[in-house]
Amino acid sequence: MTDPNAIQPSALDQLPDRDPEETAEWQASLDAVAKAAGPHRAAYLMRRTLERAEGTGIALPKLLETDYVNTIPTSAEPAVPGDEAMESRITAWNRWNAAAMVTRGSKHGVGGHIATFASAAWLYETGFNHFFKGKEADGSGDQLYIQGHASPGIYARAFLDGRLTEQHLDNFRQESGGNGLPSYPHPRRLPWLWEFPTVSMGLGPLSAIYQARFNRYLTARGIKDVSNSHVWAFLGDGEMDEPESTAALALASREGLDNLTFVINCNLQRLDGPVRANFKIVQELEAQFRGAGWNVVKSLWGTAWDELFQLDTTGALVRRLREVPDAQVQTYQTRDAAYIRQDFFGKDPALVELAKLLSDDKILECFHLSRGGHEARKVFAAYKAALEFKGAPTVILAQTVKGFTLGEGFASKNANHQMKKLTVDEFKAMRDLLELPIKDSDFVDGVVPYGHPGADSPEVRYLQERRAALGGPAPARRVHPVAPLPAPAEKAFASFDKGSGSQNVATTMAFVRLIKDLVRDKETGKRWVPIVPDEARTFGMESLFPSLGIYSPKGQTYEPVDRDQLMYYKEAKNGQILNEGITEAGSMADFIAASTAYSTHGEAMIPFYIFYSMFGWQRTADQMWQLGDQLGRGFLVGATAGRTTLTGEGLQHADGHSPVIAATNPAALTYDPAFAYEVATIVRDGLRRMYGEAAPGEDPNVFYYLTVYNEPLPQPAKPSGLGIDEGIVKGLYRFSTAESAELSPAANAPRIQLLGSGTAIHWVIEAQKLLAEEWGVAADVWSATSWTELRRDALEADAALLRGEERVPYVRQALQGAEGPVLAVSDYMRQVPDQIAQWVEQDYSSLGADGFGLSDTREAARRHFGVDAQSIVVAALAQLARRGEVKATAVKEARERYGL
Repeated sequence: MTDPNAIQPSALDQLPDRDPEETAEWQASLDAVAKAAGPHRAAYLMRRTLERAEGTGIALPKLLETDYVNTIPTSAEPAVPGDEAMESRITAWNRWNAAAMVTRGSKHGVGGHIATFASAAWLYETGFNHFFKGKEADGSGDQLYIQGHASPGIYARAFLDGRLTEQHLDNFRQESGGNGLPSYPHPRRLPWLWEFPTVSMGLGPLSAIYQARFNRYLTARGIKDVSNSHVWAFLGDGEMDEPESTAALALASREGLDNLTFVINCNLQRLDGPVRANFKIVQELEAQFRGAGWNVVKSLWGTAWDELFQLDTTGALVRRLREVPDAQVQTYQTRDAAYIRQDFFGKDPALVELAKLLSDDKILECFHLSRGGHEARKVFAAYKAALEFKGAPTVILAQTVKGFTLGEGFASKNANHQMKKLTVDEFKAMRDLLELPIKDSDFVDGVVPYGHPGADSPEVRYLQERRAALGGPAPARRVHPVAPLPAPAEKAFASFDKGSGSQNVATTMAFVRLIKDLVRDKETGKRWVPIVPDEARTFGMESLFPSLGIYSPKGQTYEPVDRDQLMYYKEAKNGQILNEGITEAGSMADFIAASTAYSTHGEAMIPFYIFYSMFGWQRTADQMWQLGDQLGRGFLVGATAGRTTLTGEGLQHADGHSPVIAATNPAALTYDPAFAYEVATIVRDGLRRMYGEAAPGEDPNVFYYLTVYNEPLPQPAKPSGLGIDEGIVKGLYRFSTAESAELSPAANAPRIQLLGSGTAIHWVIEAQKLLAEEWGVAADVWSATSWTELRRDALEADAALLRGEERVPYVRQALQGAEGPVLAVSDYMRQVPDQIAQWVEQDYSSLGADGFGLSDTREAARRHFGVDAQSIVVAALAQLARRGEVKATAVKEARERYGL
């Protein structure tokens, strides 16, 4: 079989050979080595030659895999500063309390995970003791993305540090009564401790990359110098199967993010069993990261292996380690020395001889206990190497044992992710192994005790001194005292109040025009972060290119093809626009980093991310939930919105449901504005709430989702009268009556209330005219800017009533006294306007675009879904006929007249 990685003859034929005789000599030398010393020796020499070439900068393809040994040899390991014995005792206490907390909680059926932190304890402890910078120095510190399943260990350390009490630990996963601890890193639930939600696996690594990138962006733009901040992402080897985990590896290396380190806990296990049962996950990850341009540091074996490697004079041990699949390594963890002698060493005569020099205890020490991720010395060397490496991000592949120190019932067992508790006997064995001063009598009624050496103990003093030297507690989230941003000049918003006159303007263009004015504001303009996934021209944003510039750490190293044009493609080191390419996930990660800069760095930034509405919530709703958890602020803008406005693109592009998905996110304020002045009013109120002075009871930690359309239509002037702005923000106001629209209805004409949102308002206005002129019906038109906010307000009113408080939902207040039935229309599925149905006192009906979209003209698509003006007329007549206010024959006549 042909090796797919080998250079094929057709490729070699294209490479000029200036000295065939020299080439033949090299080839003959390789053949001679293979013949005399064997293919393994030949392969060894080739690998070392390639490594030498790579190290001296010779342009060759990178060597994607190295031997299954530590990258840093023992002789090159730096000494660990501090007191290793003290750090070992601290780690032992944290291991104990993490396991105790989950075990005690299991009696209440709340679950928890023990095995992950047991494997990763030294990965965290070494960082906390020597590397992770706190926020008390420059306000930013390092950013720590903690592996979600390891949270008990982080809580245990905070308990030892005095930041948590036994009551907190006993309320792990029991938050409703107060003093509770969330299951995983959830900033919204524990905002003084957690910064980054990570347990929706795959989002942590993606977010970490874009956080490191955003740190560079802030520094390059002169907002704040955060070049001392380092981003650490702690991940599981199984987690790396998530596509988001590796989606941005190339970005990180392309932009040289040496302020970023991934620490992958390679315990070789995922939730159900081995990560790569028949293969080797460490080697796979090494090749993947090296191929993407990352620096790779492997920390696989502990010091007990040093003697074995010294005895390996033939390379047989290294070869055997490369070929043993992960599942078999896991099996060795649970078997005796005799089995290991036979299965591991017995495969090669050289290894049989080597094993004769080893005692059973030595074999078990190596195969059961000694892993690079379980020794402070090995981990320290890897972390130090990562920080010292410049020009590229680093990934540390640390091999560990899942369930380490928890006893034979846990270590490397396939089911250990689901195992929630230890028995009292297992805890006593663990106590003896960790040498903790916990007495048998401390186990009262079979309840495992928490352990603490005392607030003034040497362990606690040491821990606190180390954290003080590194800048304070970690992890920690801080919201720094930041003055509210001044409101932009009113004229930026007021310019939309007069309408567009005879000019047709799409609300997408209105939004972009508003942003152009806002980024010019002297006080707040520099704080806007425009984010777009390679669709800026689609949304008419190309005029921002030369004025704001597109962020690139390299600036512009080429002459753009359109340099002679006014709106040329300008990249700059201090560019303001983040144009991410075709990646909604990357753009959302950008948005999350920018939207939480007020906390992470004490700098309020105003991100807006504009995207094809179909490819926002449907594709990245998980990240939007992460955004809500992380208390992000900013504007998401779903452009080319609606099911019928994007002509010709078909069902894959036709968004008829994004407001439904958005409604499920408690932090998302969802608006479907119809007119330019509504867009301006909503943005102005969003800036006030999120970045200015929020009203009493308002949560500033929200984000706005606006749908805007690409359909150029007349933009009317803002109606005069009291309460218009309030109605726009709350979700509903009367745009016009039949009388104000100068339709002159008869005094006793049947009346109906037409509610429309977004682009549907235009069909509703046309239907208002048809109803008056052709059917003698008076219709009032209402603009429903937010069905979701109307519903939330109504739900809050219902909850208030149950508490004995009198409160009327805003939608009921607004429609109070409105004559006739209500017909609601949107360019989305009927579920969107139906959100308010139960709180409308009048007879209620709705029209929407349910089903898949289709490619056609806007008019044909609207007729297909039954939401065009004529369809609205027929639906309105049907409602009135049911009430006996128009003749039943009018409905049939209207259908025939309009060809429905």
